[in-house]
Amino acid sequence: MTETQVLVINADLPDIDHPLAMGTEPEMFKLAQHNYKSGEWSFPVRLVKPGTKVRSDAAYLASMKIDSKQGEREDVRAIRQAHKHGKHTLRELADSTAMELNRVKDLVHKYSLPLTNDYWRAEKYNNPDEVIAYQTLARLCKRIGAPEFSIRQASMSNGIVNGYYISRVPKV
Repeated sequence: MTETQVLVINADLPDIDHPLAMGTEPEMFKLAQHNYKSGEWSFPVRLVKPGTKVRSDAAYLASMKIDSKQGEREDVRAIRQAHKHGKHTLRELADSTAMELNRVKDLVHKYSLPLTNDYWRAEKYNNPDEVIAYQTLARLCKRIGAPEFSIRQASMSNGIVNGYYISRVPKV
């Protein structure tokens, strides 16, 4: 039975062309343990077969990170799943998906996720202190004297209806 030949290299600065030691796997394992425990090698080591393409630990870990778009997609999927299971407020969604409330708010806004329990808000154009909030669409129509379609259209384009900025706000 032939024993596998391995190289002992520095794990922090992997260089297969300049190994610290070379030999059979059991011998190199014992050598690495002894030298590490005795303090001769104060850095982590790695046992590799000759001809192996070696990367640094940092490069290896960086290759495992998911890209931001993929993470966002998974978060949106989790929000939709939680909403499907009866979590309708942003706080409930944040709690059930283990995300921060601000993250959930941002994703709901960015992807216009259809949460059914939002409310309408109107802010006077020339007097920002005059705010009509927590209204259903029908109530807001009566309060500012405008038809539903114009309020819906204004909310999509951040427009003004009868002197009011109209916005739709998800409940927290």
